[in-house]
Amino acid sequence: MSHSQHPILILDFGSQYTQLIARRVREQNVFSVIHPYRISLKEIKSMKPAGIILSGGPSNVYAKGAPLVSPGLFELDIPVLGICYGMQLIGHLSEGGKVLKTEKREYGPAVLSIDDRGDLFKSLPKKINCWMSHGDHVSELPKGFVKLAHTGNSPIASLADREKRIYGIQFHAEVVHTPLGHVIIRNFVRGICGLKGNWTPRSFIQQAVENIRRQVGRERVVLGLSGGVDSSVTACLLHRAIGGRLTCIFIDNGLLRKNEAERVERVFRRHFKMKLRVVRAEKDFLDGLKGVASPEQKRKIIGRTFIDVFEREAHKLGKVKFLGQGTLYPDVIESVPVHGGPTATIKSHHNVGGLPKRMRMTLIEPLRMSFKDEVRKVGRELGMPEEMVNRQPFPGPGLAVRILGAVTKERCDLLREADWIVIDEIKKAKLYNKLWQSFAVLLPIKSVGVQGDERTYDNVAAIRAVNSTDGMTADWARLPEDVLARISNRIINEIRGINRVCYDISSKPPATIEWE
Repeated sequence: MSHSQHPILILDFGSQYTQLIARRVREQNVFSVIHPYRISLKEIKSMKPAGIILSGGPSNVYAKGAPLVSPGLFELDIPVLGICYGMQLIGHLSEGGKVLKTEKREYGPAVLSIDDRGDLFKSLPKKINCWMSHGDHVSELPKGFVKLAHTGNSPIASLADREKRIYGIQFHAEVVHTPLGHVIIRNFVRGICGLKGNWTPRSFIQQAVENIRRQVGRERVVLGLSGGVDSSVTACLLHRAIGGRLTCIFIDNGLLRKNEAERVERVFRRHFKMKLRVVRAEKDFLDGLKGVASPEQKRKIIGRTFIDVFEREAHKLGKVKFLGQGTLYPDVIESVPVHGGPTATIKSHHNVGGLPKRMRMTLIEPLRMSFKDEVRKVGRELGMPEEMVNRQPFPGPGLAVRILGAVTKERCDLLREADWIVIDEIKKAKLYNKLWQSFAVLLPIKSVGVQGDERTYDNVAAIRAVNSTDGMTADWARLPEDVLARISNRIINEIRGINRVCYDISSKPPATIEWE
């Protein structure tokens, strides 16, 4: 199935949950796209969506300058589902409907009593738990609409004009706090919109390969491979589409984890038989970082050096028209402001750090409409090794942002060994795939210790392990004491130069996941 063929279009009114709506639709094996609410009716028609979902948002529909859509949207003969603000919009823009401030705000869990268990609430019990977050409500039903559900605080918690296939729900079906919300989403996209649910990793790969071949023709592509899941899956898709006309450049910057370069070489050169150029550039990076302690400076130097080295290597290939990148959908969405102008610039991917204009290459981004969990599924379908598909996120600047203070080869080597022990013990405890990230940090301090009756004055390492679903917020992981004890014991005994280990128990916010 093609992406462009009848997607579910989600119009974003500034809700913090908009990405969640897109993901819930995709969990039904139905493709979805997010656009700011300002998109024109002409553009909507050209997309030929099978259905439209209006997201929630922080505004009041009756306020001056509130984000609205053209009432013509409801005359397109396309099914519409309004969620929270989206439902109020339907009430406000439809004849006879009225939206008012509620006497008391409804925020948090509520019990939804379903009055009409037809299409939208099909196969659901009479009462379900749901999540409310609103200060306004539809107080009068518009002409032609019926009430489908209510709560103690919202007499009209869901409405529908079945003839026009327009539906509204006052609660958030997309959040986990509405445990049966996925059934409502499924009823809308599969039932009311009539979609088959045939958008799968396999169909995605098929479509991506066709698109790449069409875009690239007989030209060549170069890709900056980092070894992370995004660039690795991008490499596999491009290779499947154009074979030997893809060249991957892997830059060993001296800031990688233990055995990382060897692993990338093994997987891509031997297993996938790709054209891979491995560039040993440790000296370039460490020379640039000499004596630099500022985190922001470090990032800039690494980004600049990466571009210089990548450009130098790409130049050796002769004329290459396309540059492959592992950009994901959240990067694209975040760079399109909801209330901004109709055009938006896409932010540069951290791996390639905004390549200079003089390279004059056309970007090819086969994953730019995908979320991280979808990328992992595609990787599995492409036959990538599990260790690569499930790899925990690793920052673009590598170990440099985990070494506080100046970066030297000696400090990189120390941290590499400590980090390897952390990962080794986490894997042995079968916790690696349950954690978002787990790693070691080298602190810019020394402490006194006693080893073998000798006084030592050595480095301090910190362990960081967090749970998260998207990296936006994170909680420190309650690792079992025996796991922490084994990690500490091994680091202090096996690594000459570290005599103390601490565990970081800060959450994000207020702290960040990385220390720099």
